[in-house]
Amino acid sequence: MIEKLKELLPPRRVTTAKHDLDNWGRDWTRNFVVAPSAVVFPETVEEVTAITRLANAEGFALVPSGGRTGLSAGAVASHGEVVVSFDRMNRILDFNEADRIVRCEAGVVTANVHAFALDRGLFYPVDFASSGSSQIGGNVATNAGGIKVIRYGMTRDWIAGIKVVTGAGEVLELNRGLVKNATGYDLRHLFIGSEGTLGFVVEADLRLAEPPEPSRVMVLGVDRMQDILSVLTRFQADVALSAFEFFSELAVDRVTRHRSLARPLASSSAFYALLEFDANAESAALAAFEESLASGWVSDGVMSQSDAQARALWALREGITESIAPETPYKNDLAVRVSDVPGFLDDVDRAVGRIYPELEICWFGHIGDGNVHLNILRPPGLTLAAFYERCDAMSPGLFELVAARGGSISAEHGVGMLKRDFLGFSRSSAEIEIMRAVKTALDPKGVMNPGKLLP
Repeated sequence: MIEKLKELLPPRRVTTAKHDLDNWGRDWTRNFVVAPSAVVFPETVEEVTAITRLANAEGFALVPSGGRTGLSAGAVASHGEVVVSFDRMNRILDFNEADRIVRCEAGVVTANVHAFALDRGLFYPVDFASSGSSQIGGNVATNAGGIKVIRYGMTRDWIAGIKVVTGAGEVLELNRGLVKNATGYDLRHLFIGSEGTLGFVVEADLRLAEPPEPSRVMVLGVDRMQDILSVLTRFQADVALSAFEFFSELAVDRVTRHRSLARPLASSSAFYALLEFDANAESAALAAFEESLASGWVSDGVMSQSDAQARALWALREGITESIAPETPYKNDLAVRVSDVPGFLDDVDRAVGRIYPELEICWFGHIGDGNVHLNILRPPGLTLAAFYERCDAMSPGLFELVAARGGSISAEHGVGMLKRDFLGFSRSSAEIEIMRAVKTALDPKGVMNPGKLLP
């Protein structure tokens, strides 16, 4: 197999070195075996196609690798697969000013698209903490969300077209940047969010938008989670929000100590809401704040008066993951309807406290779209293996709480291997069988990222 891969690609773009296998064979998850047999670095669509056809002929499996920032083991190679890295397919191929569409190869880093758009007076609104290393192909494959979903939607909403190599080694160019296309099934949406199980995204046409107005950032202290919904409703009545995030006092404690940041408010609160909105809505936002304060929904607040202050307030939210990393948190990315978030958080707190009262939960997330991030922190003295064993034992109970509210066990991080066997908590058996049929049609020999997504 290795020799045949070296016939397709220059030998320097095929590696079996252990440090390369360990590096490109994993994502941000750390509790799965990493055991690929090789890593290949194609540079063209033709090379990806040739690799896929060879995999079909020789019977080996492929795992896609982008920025490797995933948190569901969707890009982990555990069973001798060949990792297909898109690091060298990193060119911006075309830009059409009239259509405002930029065509990128799969390996283009998200932040580079942001910079490209900015240089042309435009804006690519899909943004998240990992934008400096995540790649467009991975964003499409997981339908990445982020911090501005409340206003701009998910990655799916900005994909004008994609080029994919299917599991059968066929190249499909889907939608071709059209705004209107009423010719049957829109197959691009099958591949968006499919985690590389149907085929590999090799190019993407991204829509760009008008740049946003200068913004303001506000952080509010909230003592009761239920009141955050009242705050959200009041602000949305008069203010177009670009972000509505939340985090707990535990999160503020960790991030301010880790990054030596000033606390946002003079006194602590159980929770905090972070809002971003256009600067021209400042008066309406202040009026909404005053009413929220008078109603007892918030205890205090602060609003940025400069870009530097805005960045400092955002650091409170964006620095949380980094600050709790030393406590090796057990992470869960969950979604319920916005109105169900307070009750859901209470349900989870009670469930964890009843079983393992010594475990602390660090909450944060995108409450404006119902996506919450559960982080259970590992106590000092508890081994990593014992900690994960406890948390894994709790997962079915947590997912039952999600299912009871009609939610999703994965809001934006995908299913991968981490949640594969729990898919039934969010999808019916009929849905799963249809997904299997689609997989069989597009990847008949099962070479594309096997063992991911589908139980």
